[in-house]
Amino acid sequence: MQSRLLPLALGALALACAARPAQGPAPTAPTPAEELALGVLAAMGGAQAWADARHVHWNFFGAREHWWDKHTGDVRIVAGSTTLLMNVHTREGEAYRDGTPLGGEELDALFEQGYGWWVNDSYWMFMPYKLLDPGVHLEHLGPEDLSDGRPAQALSMTFDAVGLTPGNRYVVRIAEDSGLVEEWSFYAQAEDDEPRFTMPWSDWEWFGGIRLAAEHGRGHDWAIEVREDLAPEVYTDP
Repeated sequence: MQSRLLPLALGALALACAARPAQGPAPTAPTPAEELALGVLAAMGGAQAWADARHVHWNFFGAREHWWDKHTGDVRIVAGSTTLLMNVHTREGEAYRDGTPLGGEELDALFEQGYGWWVNDSYWMFMPYKLLDPGVHLEHLGPEDLSDGRPAQALSMTFDAVGLTPGNRYVVRIAEDSGLVEEWSFYAQAEDDEPRFTMPWSDWEWFGGIRLAAEHGRGHDWAIEVREDLAPEVYTDP
């Protein structure tokens, strides 16, 4: 009798298992480094506020002026007598020098240069919003003091084929009293022992729903603006 019941029992068990929805892998808890990064994001307004922010203006150390439409990728970059109107996703657009349109190889080269300007200059402006980007590897280094002596938590950032210089490394220090990135150190190569520089991220201000650091050292005014609406001509007219 048992020999007849065993196949039936096994068959019933198989049907019961098939009827249950497949269980995916359990979500993993954030690492200590990711917890710190999530806290920074919350202190700056959160991921949704960053996604909703649209037109952003800043001046990179007095060398280049940027307007960026975060929703479309259109940018206006003014560097001296050169005005570049392009889309950072397609790397297409127009460029002018002293009001004269550029073309051919000169224009193509300027698109590549302009994209490099945007990647570099926007990272100086928005890096804390990118701590959890794909390809970014975070390591919690533990407590470290800021240059002004306040306690902070340090994160090491390395990269997996991200950006134009994936061999770089950064150490960002998150102030314990503010929860914001307030200092970073730059290493040209991940294995370097000494940083090329250590600079502040300070004078944090609210611009609409997002928070940005207005001081990055060297005493320059970054002329930050964030707008919901902007005349389309900003991205099309020299």
